[in-house]
Amino acid sequence: MKKLLIFALAVLFVISAFSFKAIMVTDTGGLGDKSFNDGTWSGIQRAGKELGIETMVIQSYEQADYVSNLTKAAQEVQKEPDGGIVYAVGFMMTDALFEVAQQFPDVYFAGIDIAPPSENVPPNVICFLFKEQESAFLVGYIAAATTRAGKVGFIGGIPIPPVERFRYGFETGVKVYNNIHGTNVEILKGYTNHFSDPKKGKDLALSQFAEGVDIIFHASGACGNGVIEAAKEKMVSLVGKNDLVSILDYAYNNGGYFAMGVDVDQDYMAPGVVLASAMKGVDTASYYGVKWAYEGNWDPGIHTLGLKENGVRMSPMKYTKGLVDNRTLAELAYLVTLIKNGILVVPDTEEALKSFRTPKIVFPF
Repeated sequence: MKKLLIFALAVLFVISAFSFKAIMVTDTGGLGDKSFNDGTWSGIQRAGKELGIETMVIQSYEQADYVSNLTKAAQEVQKEPDGGIVYAVGFMMTDALFEVAQQFPDVYFAGIDIAPPSENVPPNVICFLFKEQESAFLVGYIAAATTRAGKVGFIGGIPIPPVERFRYGFETGVKVYNNIHGTNVEILKGYTNHFSDPKKGKDLALSQFAEGVDIIFHASGACGNGVIEAAKEKMVSLVGKNDLVSILDYAYNNGGYFAMGVDVDQDYMAPGVVLASAMKGVDTASYYGVKWAYEGNWDPGIHTLGLKENGVRMSPMKYTKGLVDNRTLAELAYLVTLIKNGILVVPDTEEALKSFRTPKIVFPF
Protein backbone atom coordinates (compact mmCIF):
# COMPACT_ATOMS: atom_id res chain seq x y z
CA MET A 1 0.00 0.00 0.00
CA LYS A 2 2.82 2.31 0.95
CA LYS A 3 4.63 1.60 -2.33
CA LEU A 4 1.42 2.28 -4.24
CA LEU A 5 1.03 5.63 -2.48
CA ILE A 6 4.61 6.62 -3.28
CA PHE A 7 4.09 5.63 -6.91
CA ALA A 8 0.88 7.66 -7.11
CA LEU A 9 2.60 10.71 -5.62
CA ALA A 10 5.46 10.31 -8.09
CA VAL A 11 3.05 10.19 -11.00
CA LEU A 12 1.24 13.25 -9.66
CA PHE A 13 4.55 15.10 -9.39
CA VAL A 14 5.49 14.31 -12.97
CA ILE A 15 2.07 15.38 -14.23
CA SER A 16 2.16 18.64 -12.27
CA ALA A 17 5.75 19.37 -13.28
CA PHE A 18 4.81 19.26 -16.96
CA SER A 19 1.45 21.07 -16.74
CA PHE A 20 2.97 24.19 -18.31
CA LYS A 21 4.48 24.02 -21.80
CA ALA A 22 6.81 26.33 -23.72
CA ILE A 23 6.74 25.93 -27.51
CA MET A 24 8.98 27.66 -30.01
CA VAL A 25 7.96 28.07 -33.64
CA THR A 26 11.03 28.66 -35.80
CA ASP A 27 11.25 30.86 -38.82
CA THR A 28 12.40 29.29 -42.07
CA GLY A 29 16.01 29.37 -40.89
CA GLY A 30 15.13 26.63 -38.41
CA LEU A 31 17.14 24.89 -35.76
CA GLY A 32 20.72 24.23 -36.66
CA ASP A 33 21.31 27.76 -37.97
CA LYS A 34 23.96 28.19 -35.22
CA SER A 35 22.54 31.66 -34.83
CA PHE A 36 19.15 33.22 -34.17
CA ASN A 37 16.91 30.17 -33.83
CA ASP A 38 19.48 28.12 -31.93
CA GLY A 39 20.09 30.98 -29.52
CA THR A 40 16.39 31.44 -28.78
CA TRP A 41 15.90 27.72 -28.31
CA SER A 42 18.80 27.48 -25.85
CA GLY A 43 17.16 30.08 -23.60
CA ILE A 44 13.83 28.25 -23.70
CA GLN A 45 15.54 24.96 -22.88
CA ARG A 46 17.40 26.53 -19.98
CA ALA A 47 14.16 27.85 -18.52
CA GLY A 48 12.50 24.48 -19.07
CA LYS A 49 15.18 22.61 -17.16
CA GLU A 50 15.25 25.13 -14.35
CA LEU A 51 11.49 25.24 -13.92
CA GLY A 52 10.82 21.57 -14.67
CA ILE A 53 8.47 22.25 -17.57
CA GLU A 54 8.14 20.72 -21.00
CA THR A 55 9.62 22.46 -24.02
CA MET A 56 9.17 21.68 -27.68
CA VAL A 57 9.90 23.18 -31.07
CA ILE A 58 7.88 23.33 -34.28
CA GLN A 59 9.86 23.81 -37.48
CA SER A 60 8.69 26.17 -40.22
CA TYR A 61 9.88 25.31 -43.71
CA GLU A 62 8.25 28.19 -45.55
CA GLN A 63 6.49 31.41 -44.61
CA ALA A 64 3.11 29.83 -45.37
CA ASP A 65 3.70 27.60 -42.31
CA TYR A 66 3.76 30.43 -39.79
CA VAL A 67 0.06 30.82 -39.05
CA SER A 68 -0.68 27.09 -39.00
CA ASN A 69 2.36 26.33 -36.82
CA LEU A 70 1.58 29.08 -34.32
CA THR A 71 -2.03 27.87 -34.22
CA LYS A 72 -0.89 24.30 -33.62
CA ALA A 73 1.40 25.49 -30.82
CA ALA A 74 -1.38 27.49 -29.16
CA GLN A 75 -3.72 24.51 -29.29
CA GLU A 76 -1.03 22.36 -27.64
CA VAL A 77 -0.61 24.93 -24.87
CA GLN A 78 -4.36 25.07 -24.28
CA LYS A 79 -4.31 21.37 -23.40
CA GLU A 80 -2.07 22.05 -20.40
CA PRO A 81 -3.73 22.63 -17.00
CA ASP A 82 -1.45 25.61 -16.34
CA GLY A 83 -1.23 26.82 -19.93
CA GLY A 84 2.04 27.90 -21.42
CA ILE A 85 3.81 30.21 -23.81
CA VAL A 86 4.34 30.19 -27.57
CA TYR A 87 7.40 31.80 -29.16
CA ALA A 88 7.45 33.28 -32.63
CA VAL A 89 11.00 33.77 -33.83
CA GLY A 90 11.90 36.50 -36.27
CA PHE A 91 10.58 39.67 -37.88
CA MET A 92 9.04 37.75 -40.77
CA MET A 93 6.52 36.19 -38.36
CA THR A 94 5.07 39.53 -37.21
CA ASP A 95 1.71 39.35 -38.98
CA ALA A 96 1.23 35.67 -38.15
CA LEU A 97 1.97 36.22 -34.45
CA PHE A 98 -0.57 38.98 -33.96
CA GLU A 99 -3.20 37.21 -36.05
CA VAL A 100 -2.96 34.03 -33.98
CA ALA A 101 -2.50 35.76 -30.62
CA GLN A 102 -5.86 37.48 -31.00
CA GLN A 103 -7.51 34.11 -31.54
CA PHE A 104 -6.04 32.64 -28.33
CA PRO A 105 -6.31 35.34 -25.63
CA ASP A 106 -5.71 32.77 -22.88
CA VAL A 107 -2.31 31.77 -24.28
CA TYR A 108 0.90 33.72 -23.70
CA PHE A 109 2.83 34.67 -26.84
CA ALA A 110 6.34 36.06 -27.14
CA GLY A 111 7.93 37.53 -30.25
CA ILE A 112 11.69 37.68 -30.75
CA ASP A 113 12.69 40.57 -33.03
CA ILE A 114 9.02 41.32 -33.59
CA ALA A 115 7.65 44.83 -33.26
CA PRO A 116 3.88 45.31 -32.88
CA PRO A 117 2.17 46.59 -36.05
CA SER A 118 0.35 49.16 -33.89
CA GLU A 119 0.71 50.78 -30.47
CA ASN A 120 -1.94 48.48 -29.02
CA VAL A 121 -0.20 45.32 -27.88
CA PRO A 122 -2.60 42.56 -26.73
CA PRO A 123 -2.20 41.73 -23.02
CA ASN A 124 -1.10 38.18 -23.87
CA VAL A 125 1.82 39.30 -26.06
CA ILE A 126 5.35 40.33 -25.15
CA CYS A 127 7.83 41.53 -27.77
CA PHE A 128 11.59 41.50 -27.39
CA LEU A 129 13.57 43.89 -29.56
CA PHE A 130 17.29 44.53 -29.48
CA LYS A 131 19.65 47.40 -30.16
CA GLU A 132 21.59 45.36 -32.68
CA GLN A 133 23.34 48.50 -33.81
CA GLU A 134 25.19 48.73 -30.50
CA SER A 135 26.80 45.29 -30.67
CA ALA A 136 27.51 45.77 -34.39
CA PHE A 137 29.26 49.05 -33.58
CA LEU A 138 31.74 47.10 -31.48
CA VAL A 139 32.66 44.63 -34.23
CA GLY A 140 32.77 47.47 -36.77
CA TYR A 141 35.33 49.28 -34.65
CA ILE A 142 37.36 46.07 -34.26
CA ALA A 143 37.17 45.41 -38.01
CA ALA A 144 38.39 48.90 -38.87
CA ALA A 145 41.24 48.61 -36.38
CA THR A 146 42.29 45.15 -37.58
CA THR A 147 41.96 45.24 -41.37
CA ARG A 148 45.19 45.34 -43.31
CA ALA A 149 43.46 45.73 -46.65
CA GLY A 150 41.68 48.94 -45.67
CA LYS A 151 38.42 47.41 -46.90
CA VAL A 152 35.87 45.38 -44.92
CA GLY A 153 32.60 43.75 -45.90
CA PHE A 154 29.05 43.46 -44.66
CA ILE A 155 26.74 40.66 -45.79
CA GLY A 156 23.10 40.83 -44.77
CA GLY A 157 20.34 38.33 -45.31
CA ILE A 158 16.98 39.90 -46.13
CA PRO A 159 17.19 43.65 -45.42
CA ILE A 160 14.59 43.64 -42.63
CA PRO A 161 14.89 46.10 -39.69
CA PRO A 162 17.02 43.90 -37.37
CA VAL A 163 19.48 43.15 -40.19
CA GLU A 164 19.64 46.79 -41.16
CA ARG A 165 20.30 47.83 -37.56
CA PHE A 166 23.31 45.51 -37.60
CA ARG A 167 24.49 47.28 -40.75
CA TYR A 168 23.97 50.76 -39.30
CA GLY A 169 26.01 49.85 -36.24
CA PHE A 170 28.79 48.21 -38.24
CA GLU A 171 29.09 51.21 -40.55
CA THR A 172 29.10 53.57 -37.56
CA GLY A 173 31.84 51.61 -35.80
CA VAL A 174 34.02 51.84 -38.91
CA LYS A 175 33.23 55.53 -39.32
CA VAL A 176 34.05 56.39 -35.70
CA TYR A 177 37.36 54.54 -35.96
CA ASN A 178 38.17 56.37 -39.19
CA ASN A 179 37.33 59.75 -37.65
CA ILE A 180 39.33 59.16 -34.49
CA HIS A 181 42.39 57.67 -36.15
CA GLY A 182 42.40 59.49 -39.49
CA THR A 183 42.04 56.29 -41.50
CA ASN A 184 39.85 55.63 -44.53
CA VAL A 185 38.61 52.04 -44.16
CA GLU A 186 35.99 51.29 -46.84
CA ILE A 187 32.91 49.07 -46.56
CA LEU A 188 31.61 46.74 -49.27
CA LYS A 189 27.97 45.75 -48.73
CA GLY A 190 25.81 42.95 -50.10
CA TYR A 191 22.73 40.85 -49.34
CA THR A 192 21.89 37.20 -49.89
CA ASN A 193 18.15 38.01 -49.77
CA HIS A 194 17.83 34.74 -47.91
CA PHE A 195 18.44 33.44 -44.39
CA SER A 196 18.79 29.69 -44.85
CA ASP A 197 21.12 29.11 -47.80
CA PRO A 198 24.79 28.85 -46.73
CA LYS A 199 25.89 28.55 -50.35
CA LYS A 200 24.56 32.02 -51.12
CA GLY A 201 26.50 33.35 -48.17
CA LYS A 202 29.67 31.59 -49.23
CA ASP A 203 29.44 32.74 -52.84
CA LEU A 204 28.88 36.35 -51.83
CA ALA A 205 31.73 36.21 -49.31
CA LEU A 206 34.14 34.82 -51.88
CA SER A 207 33.08 37.60 -54.23
CA GLN A 208 33.81 40.25 -51.60
CA PHE A 209 37.17 38.69 -50.77
CA ALA A 210 38.01 38.78 -54.47
CA GLU A 211 37.26 42.52 -54.44
CA GLY A 212 39.89 43.14 -51.78
CA VAL A 213 37.98 42.72 -48.52
CA ASP A 214 39.79 40.90 -45.72
CA ILE A 215 37.13 40.97 -42.96
CA ILE A 216 33.40 40.30 -43.45
CA PHE A 217 30.68 40.84 -40.86
CA HIS A 218 27.53 38.87 -41.62
CA ALA A 219 23.97 39.33 -40.38
CA SER A 220 22.41 36.65 -42.53
CA GLY A 221 21.24 33.75 -40.38
CA ALA A 222 22.32 30.35 -41.69
CA CYS A 223 23.73 32.02 -44.83
CA GLY A 224 26.44 33.22 -42.50
CA ASN A 225 27.64 29.64 -42.06
CA GLY A 226 28.76 29.90 -45.66
CA VAL A 227 30.46 33.25 -45.00
CA ILE A 228 32.46 31.67 -42.19
CA GLU A 229 33.28 28.66 -44.36
CA ALA A 230 34.57 30.95 -47.11
CA ALA A 231 36.80 32.86 -44.69
CA LYS A 232 38.17 29.63 -43.28
CA GLU A 233 38.96 28.22 -46.72
CA LYS A 234 40.72 31.42 -47.73
CA MET A 235 42.71 31.57 -44.49
CA VAL A 236 43.73 27.90 -44.59
CA SER A 237 44.88 28.31 -48.19
CA LEU A 238 47.17 31.11 -47.03
CA VAL A 239 48.49 29.38 -43.93
CA GLY A 240 48.77 25.91 -45.42
CA LYS A 241 47.61 24.40 -42.16
CA ASN A 242 44.27 24.10 -40.35
CA ASP A 243 45.34 24.20 -36.69
CA LEU A 244 44.65 27.19 -34.41
CA VAL A 245 48.29 27.88 -33.51
CA SER A 246 49.38 28.06 -37.14
CA ILE A 247 46.43 30.26 -38.09
CA LEU A 248 47.02 32.71 -35.23
CA ASP A 249 50.76 32.84 -35.84
CA TYR A 250 50.22 33.63 -39.51
CA ALA A 251 47.45 36.14 -38.80
CA TYR A 252 49.47 37.99 -36.18
CA ASN A 253 52.33 38.54 -38.62
CA ASN A 254 50.54 38.78 -41.94
CA GLY A 255 46.82 39.32 -41.44
CA GLY A 256 44.60 37.12 -43.55
CA TYR A 257 40.89 36.53 -44.11
CA PHE A 258 38.32 36.77 -41.33
CA ALA A 259 34.59 36.53 -40.71
CA MET A 260 32.60 38.15 -37.93
CA GLY A 261 29.66 36.29 -36.42
CA VAL A 262 26.21 37.43 -35.37
CA ASP A 263 23.42 36.87 -32.83
CA VAL A 264 25.33 34.31 -30.74
CA ASP A 265 29.02 33.65 -30.11
CA GLN A 266 30.06 32.07 -33.42
CA ASP A 267 33.80 32.30 -32.76
CA TYR A 268 33.97 28.55 -32.13
CA MET A 269 32.78 27.79 -35.68
CA ALA A 270 36.21 28.59 -37.10
CA PRO A 271 38.65 29.32 -34.25
CA GLY A 272 41.13 32.00 -35.24
CA VAL A 273 39.13 32.88 -38.35
CA VAL A 274 35.96 34.28 -36.76
CA LEU A 275 37.47 37.46 -35.38
CA ALA A 276 34.52 38.40 -33.13
CA SER A 277 30.74 38.08 -32.96
CA ALA A 278 28.09 40.76 -32.48
CA MET A 279 25.80 39.06 -29.99
CA LYS A 280 22.29 39.83 -28.89
CA GLY A 281 20.64 38.17 -25.94
CA VAL A 282 17.97 36.16 -27.72
CA ASP A 283 18.72 33.40 -25.22
CA THR A 284 18.26 35.81 -22.31
CA ALA A 285 15.01 37.16 -23.73
CA SER A 286 13.56 33.71 -24.40
CA TYR A 287 14.61 32.51 -20.95
CA TYR A 288 12.91 35.40 -19.14
CA GLY A 289 9.79 35.22 -21.29
CA VAL A 290 9.20 31.63 -20.17
CA LYS A 291 10.09 32.44 -16.58
CA TRP A 292 7.78 35.47 -16.37
CA ALA A 293 4.87 33.57 -17.89
CA TYR A 294 5.36 30.56 -15.63
CA GLU A 295 5.79 32.58 -12.42
CA GLY A 296 2.96 35.01 -13.14
CA ASN A 297 5.20 38.06 -13.61
CA TRP A 298 3.97 38.71 -17.12
CA ASP A 299 4.76 42.19 -18.44
CA PRO A 300 3.21 42.57 -21.91
CA GLY A 301 4.39 45.06 -24.48
CA ILE A 302 7.79 45.90 -25.90
CA HIS A 303 11.08 45.22 -24.15
CA THR A 304 14.07 46.73 -25.97
CA LEU A 305 17.47 45.51 -24.85
CA GLY A 306 20.83 47.14 -25.55
CA LEU A 307 24.28 47.43 -24.00
CA LYS A 308 22.91 49.24 -20.96
CA GLU A 309 20.45 46.41 -20.30
CA ASN A 310 23.08 43.73 -21.04
CA GLY A 311 20.87 42.69 -23.94
CA VAL A 312 23.61 42.93 -26.58
CA ARG A 313 27.36 42.44 -26.39
CA MET A 314 30.44 41.37 -28.26
CA SER A 315 31.90 37.90 -27.93
CA PRO A 316 34.91 37.60 -25.58
CA MET A 317 37.15 36.79 -28.56
CA LYS A 318 38.41 33.64 -26.90
CA TYR A 319 40.72 32.72 -29.78
CA THR A 320 41.52 36.05 -31.42
CA LYS A 321 41.92 38.74 -28.75
CA GLY A 322 45.70 38.60 -29.24
CA LEU A 323 45.23 39.79 -32.82
CA VAL A 324 43.81 43.11 -31.58
CA ASP A 325 46.17 45.55 -29.87
CA ASN A 326 45.52 46.51 -26.26
CA ARG A 327 45.02 50.16 -27.15
CA THR A 328 42.07 49.29 -29.40
CA LEU A 329 40.50 47.09 -26.73
CA ALA A 330 40.87 49.88 -24.17
CA GLU A 331 39.31 52.38 -26.57
CA LEU A 332 36.42 50.03 -27.17
CA ALA A 333 35.79 49.59 -23.45
CA TYR A 334 35.63 53.37 -23.07
CA LEU A 335 33.29 53.72 -26.04
CA VAL A 336 30.96 51.18 -24.43
CA THR A 337 30.64 53.46 -21.38
CA LEU A 338 29.83 56.38 -23.67
CA ILE A 339 27.09 54.35 -25.35
CA LYS A 340 25.64 53.18 -22.04
CA ASN A 341 25.57 56.78 -20.79
CA GLY A 342 23.91 58.09 -23.96
CA ILE A 343 26.89 60.22 -24.97
CA LEU A 344 27.53 58.18 -28.10
CA VAL A 345 24.24 57.26 -29.75
CA VAL A 346 24.58 54.61 -32.43
CA PRO A 347 22.11 55.20 -35.31
CA ASP A 348 19.17 52.83 -35.66
CA THR A 349 17.74 54.17 -38.92
CA GLU A 350 19.15 54.99 -42.36
CA GLU A 351 18.35 58.67 -41.82
CA ALA A 352 20.19 58.72 -38.49
CA LEU A 353 23.15 56.95 -40.09
CA LYS A 354 23.40 59.53 -42.86
CA SER A 355 23.29 62.43 -40.41
CA PHE A 356 25.58 60.84 -37.81
CA ARG A 357 28.60 62.85 -36.76
CA THR A 358 31.22 61.44 -34.44
CA PRO A 359 31.08 63.37 -31.16
CA LYS A 360 34.27 64.74 -29.65
CA ILE A 361 35.90 61.78 -27.95
CA VAL A 362 38.97 62.12 -25.74
CA PHE A 363 40.25 58.86 -24.31
CA PRO A 364 41.40 59.14 -20.66
CA PHE A 365 44.63 57.30 -21.36
